[in-house]
Amino acid sequence: MPSRNINLQKENKVKNTETNVTIMRDFVLLGFSDIPEFHCLLFAVFLVIYMIILLGNGIIILIIRVDSTLHTPMYFFISNFSFLEICYVSVTLPRMLMDLWTQEGTISFSACAIQMCFFLMLGVTECFLLAVMAYDRYVAICNPLHYALVMNHKFCIQLVAASWISEIPIQVGMTVQIFTLPFCECNQINHFFCDIPPMLKLACGDIFVNEMVVYVCAVLFVTLPFILILVSYSRIISTILKLASNTGRTKAFSTCSSHLIVVVLFYVSATINYLKPQSNQYKGIDKLLSLFYTIMTPMFNPMIYSLRNKDVTEALKKFLSKLLANL
Repeated sequence: MPSRNINLQKENKVKNTETNVTIMRDFVLLGFSDIPEFHCLLFAVFLVIYMIILLGNGIIILIIRVDSTLHTPMYFFISNFSFLEICYVSVTLPRMLMDLWTQEGTISFSACAIQMCFFLMLGVTECFLLAVMAYDRYVAICNPLHYALVMNHKFCIQLVAASWISEIPIQVGMTVQIFTLPFCECNQINHFFCDIPPMLKLACGDIFVNEMVVYVCAVLFVTLPFILILVSYSRIISTILKLASNTGRTKAFSTCSSHLIVVVLFYVSATINYLKPQSNQYKGIDKLLSLFYTIMTPMFNPMIYSLRNKDVTEALKKFLSKLLANL
């Protein structure tokens, strides 16, 4: 009997230890806690960047909406992309601004899970939408006679809807998988938002299967669309080089260059961040890459599409002249 009681006590201790390990009520986002003297400066910089993102992408959506000459499939996708960028950056940046202002960084378990889920869903939507935009340029340049027939309004809506909806079940499942892992006693996330790599570093036990799932999903949702974009643009460039007139080649390249710049900015940083080996040596690089594809790309998006696109520039001038005339 005494030995049985001792065994029961040991089992209870193990259960209590497991309970302490698995139950995590909140996390602490470390963010930029290692440089507290720059918090005020970082808050001001990121606030300005957030305003630029909201204003710039909002103006693109408005211009495409009000100018009938921009009611084409390409600009329909661009307006959706601008709206996506606003949603995408709003998942992480307001929270980061609040943490810089309060200098706390505490986030509840459920809030962390929700942030990660929306971040993953919107990130995959961006990959799909960039692939859709590449396909649109492929049809426009390689099959111009069939463009209006192929890229009809109904098909464009279906492509956009599929980009927004198709990945939701898998990303929700991945979030559930991550947050049902047994977490160790440390609740400090060495990042400025709840992302998969830093969350896996807090997990106890063998996470090999979880890492493999992340890599497979990264290949399916990041690398595969990127390959489709590369194939589309290889065909596009081949077709452009066969054009007889220099004017035609210049115009074709100009319509694709903006999209290519956005693709390179987003995909390169995101692919490196999720497919590189996880190690403590890359903490600073992880944050830098995350800043690049979560904040800098949405900020550059309106500049790239407006400054490098004559149609958008002309529409903007027309809109501003009408606005000033009515004042």
